[in-house]
Amino acid sequence: MPVFKKATESQVTRAIIEGFARDLKEFAEMEVIIVGGGPSGLMAGRELASKGVRTLIVERNNYLGGGFWIGGYLMNTITVRAPGHEILKELGIPFQEHSENLFVTPGPHACSKLIAAACDAGVKILNMTRFDDIIVREENRVAGVVVNWTPVAALPREITCVDPIALESKVVIDGTGHEAHVVSKLEQRGLMKKVGEGGMWVEKSEDLVVEHTGEVYPGLVATGMAVSATYGLPRMGPTFGSMLLSGRKGAGIAYELLNKD
Repeated sequence: MPVFKKATESQVTRAIIEGFARDLKEFAEMEVIIVGGGPSGLMAGRELASKGVRTLIVERNNYLGGGFWIGGYLMNTITVRAPGHEILKELGIPFQEHSENLFVTPGPHACSKLIAAACDAGVKILNMTRFDDIIVREENRVAGVVVNWTPVAALPREITCVDPIALESKVVIDGTGHEAHVVSKLEQRGLMKKVGEGGMWVEKSEDLVVEHTGEVYPGLVATGMAVSATYGLPRMGPTFGSMLLSGRKGAGIAYELLNKD
């Protein structure tokens, strides 16, 4: 049986503080910040980081993956329509063909593989961190995000005066799902209009999400369900192929925007 080497409580505390402080100092200025660590955000992060882009994912929960963990109706079998299964192959995620062009995979296995792929590619993660606002420069271009600890929002109103911090980036990706939080902040300022997603229509929605994935405002790219919310597209329910393909396409567009600057 192994015997652990000595480390005191204070050493453990210092290691956490120093490591986090070092990381946060780096996060203050990134090339791309992705808000939302669901399947589209993780896929976009993996694609960008694999190209050497300094990429940060900001996630409000203590876990990554969003609905990719649990599928639909708390039944953790994930469905993916062709050609989304090609990404499952690429990531080494086991899957089976349920019927023609419809594939199933265990959510926990698929999600953990996607998270690992993003981290292995070099994506940085800032979880338990809530998107609070957006940075917009004079030239009407998104230039980063304003964030705060997620638990701050749960504090009683009279003690929630905890100022956020700002993280700069050249491109921001809104991967926040149905709420499209980043796009919503621009809408609040009258800079763009968010339509809100339509009803469920599986056969139409996935193609439309991938088709409309792109730059929705200078410096801001929308992926996944944030695309549906922005353009009023139908939702696709518990099938995830378009989330992965939208993330990949969004990463490609973000990469092009970086190379234009």
